[in-house]
Amino acid sequence: MLEKHSESEVHVDKVEQGPASSIAFGLERLGLIAVRAPIVSCIVLLALIVGAVFGIHRIKIDDSLSQLFRSDTREFRQYEEVTKKFPAEEFDVLVVVEGKTLLARNNLEKLRDFVTDLQLVDGTRGLVSLFSARQAPAPGKLPAALFPADLPEGAAYDKFIETVKNNEIIRGKLLSEDGTLALIVLSLDPEVVASNKLTKTVGDIRALMKEDLGDTGLNVQLSGVPVMQLEIRNAVERDGLTYNILGILAGCIIAIIFFRKISFMIAAAFPPMIAILLALGALGWANFNLNMFLNVMTPLIMVISFSDSMQLTFAARDRLIAGQDKFTAFKNAVLVVGPACVLTHGTAGISFIALQFSDSDLIRKFGEAGLAATIIALVAVLSLVPVFGVLFVRNEKVFAVKFQGADAGVQALRNFCYWIAVRMVGRPGLFSLIAVLFVGGLGVIYANLEPRYRLADQVPDKRQAVAASDRLDAKLTGANPVNVLIQFPKGESLYSPETLQTIAD
Repeated sequence: MLEKHSESEVHVDKVEQGPASSIAFGLERLGLIAVRAPIVSCIVLLALIVGAVFGIHRIKIDDSLSQLFRSDTREFRQYEEVTKKFPAEEFDVLVVVEGKTLLARNNLEKLRDFVTDLQLVDGTRGLVSLFSARQAPAPGKLPAALFPADLPEGAAYDKFIETVKNNEIIRGKLLSEDGTLALIVLSLDPEVVASNKLTKTVGDIRALMKEDLGDTGLNVQLSGVPVMQLEIRNAVERDGLTYNILGILAGCIIAIIFFRKISFMIAAAFPPMIAILLALGALGWANFNLNMFLNVMTPLIMVISFSDSMQLTFAARDRLIAGQDKFTAFKNAVLVVGPACVLTHGTAGISFIALQFSDSDLIRKFGEAGLAATIIALVAVLSLVPVFGVLFVRNEKVFAVKFQGADAGVQALRNFCYWIAVRMVGRPGLFSLIAVLFVGGLGVIYANLEPRYRLADQVPDKRQAVAASDRLDAKLTGANPVNVLIQFPKGESLYSPETLQTIAD
């Protein structure tokens, strides 16, 4: 059974011998370089932060859906070849209009006005809708438009609608079999899709949706690659800001609750924040693009770094209470706790290195960025915690006297850890068995995960583009067509008999 010491007792000698050997091969001593000249270190840090800010401005958001599947495989190379020669799908906005009264005369008139207005949106190259359909041509004449300028009325209109539903050009492709869903394909300029102009263009389309169809009772949604790219772009920006702000607030709140001094909060919470800033700046200078995967990396690195900075600050705080001066306290904290910090970041780094064996280019890039960020975070935490501690902790003797007898927050944490330790050590076999069963159960669940590679699955949840894509899958031929590439042999043309027969087959 573990022995529980008195609540106010700190188990650190005033004169402390450093560890004889390091399980981290002495790498933790990197943290002692900066603390030798803390003022100079802060000046260097300020210069690095300025450089990191400029580096962050270089980061571009990668909203390319095809990037999610990039790999060095024959299938992906063929996909790239097809999209370069036939890039239409990459720039098509799909407007999905649905409702039981879709083909009512008034709604159809307003839908035609909406289609006409869409062609005037800046950045539009072309448009295909049910109004693009033509009638079967009469002998010697050009095919007339399926929809006349003036729609018929009464019984003639009902007959006309049956003709529209049975038109082979739009049936099941631009108009659902039951006449309740229509698809409008809007082709955008590639320069608009690749730039910030996409936000305005999609905004103009949404404004027309509300203006032209707002009082029809029809449900109008947008889908297509450009809309999904815009939603990914917005989500990456929003999530990155949210993750970092919440991480900063959580770190500051936890540090101030347990340490109850601003100086210790700065020593514990600021190094992880600065580490993320420096890591993102370095990625910007290295021309990395920010995407959904890299957005996950920043909170992951922040959690690891914050855990280590808290441990270092906690160890230094104990030594200050025991009577050591602040320089000696933070130095010993680095020597004692630093090896564990190195191992923590080292384990994360090895995990990122393992991702280099993936076939996915995106995962390999994530591994490279994660490894670089892990190394930067380790050096930042080991260096900045003692530097900030030496600079900001004041009156350590008064602090030691005050907290030797009253340290409620930290003591509550000690009691909780003691309670866990007693039970774990008391029944090691039982808890080891529980852990093995728990990991085994999670392994079974992981082995039964269904792989999914739909583009729509990569778009943020509960977004309009996914809902519209699902409606196209349900009512039309789908939002994700299969492309068949037919290459002509030398000497053959599109209209040669062999080519036409191959396409027909």
